[in-house]
Amino acid sequence: MSTKVVGAGSVKEGSFIVIDGVACKVVSAETSKSGKHGHAKARIMAIGLLDNKKREIVMPASDNVDVPIIEKKSAQVLSVTGDMANVMDDESFETFDLKIPEELKESVVPNCKILYWTILGERVMKQLKGGAE
Repeated sequence: MSTKVVGAGSVKEGSFIVIDGVACKVVSAETSKSGKHGHAKARIMAIGLLDNKKREIVMPASDNVDVPIIEKKSAQVLSVTGDMANVMDDESFETFDLKIPEELKESVVPNCKILYWTILGERVMKQLKGGAE
């Protein structure tokens, strides 16, 4: 797992965070003021990058949270079988299978370029980079 640690109070909207072992995109982050005897609290709402589930955590703003390191890479589609595509990485020339997301099913064809993300050791197809050459 490739992550780095940041303070919960410094998490901003639009950034990424790991909640319950799942990489999420932060949709809202609030920090409350500290009370007479308490500490400042951070309330973070996020949506999972892989499963689109909403998650929320409340924790002291001084605590640390994990932030996933997301690698964005490009690959070429070698073949398409059902909802899976066999792709080859443009840099390492490694071949592997990726699940094709619903919104890209019609446009992913052999020889087209795609952009994929590596998130916490899992590869996900994100978008079409260019047409067939």
